[in-house]
Amino acid sequence: MSLFVTLAADILVAVLLAATIVTCLRLSRRISQLKGDEAALRQTIGDLMVATGTAERAIAGLRSAIDDGDRTLTNRIEAATARSAELAAQVEAGETVVMRIGAIVAQMRAVPVRAEPPPAPPPAPEMPAARPEPASPNGERLGAAAAAALAMSERALARVRARAA
Repeated sequence: MSLFVTLAADILVAVLLAATIVTCLRLSRRISQLKGDEAALRQTIGDLMVATGTAERAIAGLRSAIDDGDRTLTNRIEAATARSAELAAQVEAGETVVMRIGAIVAQMRAVPVRAEPPPAPPPAPEMPAARPEPASPNGERLGAAAAAALAMSERALARVRARAA
């Protein structure tokens, strides 16, 4: 019986040795896979670090562009505010001129109508007196507005006279 026990123990040791060898081979393959995955992971981490550096530089560039845009926008808003103030002043001056023209027209309408107006000779073209050149563009605009108001009042007077006739 001792031979049988020895043989059984040897077979058991051989089976366990075979199982150990198979397990070692499987573990060796898994360790190789993990080492390959580790290399891929290191490569991925390196790529991520490069991408992070690129993103940081891009963010710095975007911040610079935003600062430039902000400065440009501020300058344009200031210019628009100045233009708005100029336009408001010009509109106010225009309203004043319109009010004066309205007053002139109202005075012309208040002129009493004559029963029979005497025949009016055709108006001779008048030579306007030489006016000194205005010193500023606003003076030039006011002069042009005054000339327009005078012409409009003359036309309104002519219409009133034509209605009276």
